[in-house]
Amino acid sequence: MAQFINAREDLVTEAIDGLLRGSGGRLARLDGYPHIKVVIRTDWDKSKVALVSGGGSGHEPSHAGFVGQGMLTAAVCGEVFASPSVDAVLAGILAVTGEAGCLLIVKNYTGDRLNFGLAAERARALGRKVSMVVVDDDVALPDLPQPRGVAGTLFVHKIAGAMAEAGADLEAVTGAAQSVIDDVVSIGMSLDTCTVPGSPKEDRIAAGKAELGLGIHGEPGVEQVAFEGARGAMQMVVDRLAQGLGDGPYVALLNNLGSATPLEMSVLAEELCRSAIGARVQSMIGPAPLMTSLAMHGFSLSLLPVDEDIRAPALAQSVAPDAWPGCHAVVAPQVLAMPVGMAPETFAPSQDAAMGQLLDICCAELKAAEADLNALDAKSGDGDTGSTVATAADALLAARDRLPLADRAALCRAVATELSQAMGGSSGVLLAIFFAAAGEAFAAGAGDIAALQAGLERIQQVGGAAPGHRTMIDALHPALAALHNGITAAAEAARAGAEHTANITRAKAGRAAYVSADNLAGQVDPGAEAVARVFEKLAMR
Repeated sequence: MAQFINAREDLVTEAIDGLLRGSGGRLARLDGYPHIKVVIRTDWDKSKVALVSGGGSGHEPSHAGFVGQGMLTAAVCGEVFASPSVDAVLAGILAVTGEAGCLLIVKNYTGDRLNFGLAAERARALGRKVSMVVVDDDVALPDLPQPRGVAGTLFVHKIAGAMAEAGADLEAVTGAAQSVIDDVVSIGMSLDTCTVPGSPKEDRIAAGKAELGLGIHGEPGVEQVAFEGARGAMQMVVDRLAQGLGDGPYVALLNNLGSATPLEMSVLAEELCRSAIGARVQSMIGPAPLMTSLAMHGFSLSLLPVDEDIRAPALAQSVAPDAWPGCHAVVAPQVLAMPVGMAPETFAPSQDAAMGQLLDICCAELKAAEADLNALDAKSGDGDTGSTVATAADALLAARDRLPLADRAALCRAVATELSQAMGGSSGVLLAIFFAAAGEAFAAGAGDIAALQAGLERIQQVGGAAPGHRTMIDALHPALAALHNGITAAAEAARAGAEHTANITRAKAGRAAYVSADNLAGQVDPGAEAVARVFEKLAMR
């Protein structure tokens, strides 16, 4: 998989320097590249307890992204998924540790424990006061004698960092950190593995499956499970964490493992709040990328019991690192009344067999064309034209019994209202404008063709498109111009207009305007195709 990197051996050093350049001078590094990669606070005066953490890179923003006032004093960075050396850890300790001492916060991996542990011994031999805690919050493998340290480590950084910033001594900071470690639980789930730069991707998770409990270095999880959407995924994660949980309250840390979109993460946050433990989740950190696994398409959930004396205030305290998203109370969605003037116009239902049949035919054809229109749109847009018009057709059919079918002016206004509510994208807005303008023309006494022409003129005026711009107007304009010769003539004109769009390789409106000529050549515009199909179906009556 292509990645925005240069040489693999320069990846971490270049990334650290990129971080420093955007830090506004808050951060610096020790002059030890490439073997010693330590990021430290520039405002540190060694009068307080220092917090040093770190480990392999690839988990960004952890750990260097959390160096700053209120969190870490220094982060020792290894290569991707590789522990930093003893010398690198020792350099970090010596650079920031004063008389108040230093706390090392280490994730429970053999390399990290050994290298940080030996560095701590060497620092003590040099007269530094150093303590160390090991985070082992992963509950994915309950029988594992040495559980892994994962995203729950961030709770330790934040709470210990707040206490250190407030001037607590090393014993108190260490005790609070160990207390958090004793209480925090975490587990992750992913739809895909991570890709280590310069190495082939391991495709072990089959389509339709998710892996529960995999590690932050891509280590296999406890099992692969059937993936049934965000709700099922969160339910499985919650079920594993809920074993042994008390009544709460808890703070949740919802972590993006790398490439889940913000949209997905917000859905997962909603599912957490709806879950069996949702009522016990008092506050939430994230959803955000906090301890990632390169570009892993997954998430992890960490839970920590909170109290009002130490943990809650410490988690709420503001910090300098921009990567920390804050800890916020979980509240019900606030719903405000619609503003005055937004109430939809109401219409008295009426029946007209011919108009009802016309509506049914149009809607049925748009629904039948969904897949074909999506396939066309995938060539020049985002592949949803068919779904968009099918949704609009469903909405009109659902509202059929409420429509004023016997009153053309009212019917057009009612259709405009339905489309504006149910049909997304620019096409929905334009068609709503089309029918609203046609309704105005009908109300003013215009005939069928003249009213539809008025709608066409209005969407050309508002949307800025014209014949030849490669839009639905390329079919609609000739169809309405030929309609006085009958529906068959209109259908033939619409088809010719739609087919002509395949020869237009430079669109001047719509999403196709951003698409290259190579992708447009030979492809009919999906909006024009939809118009042509509707007219052709009506001509077959």
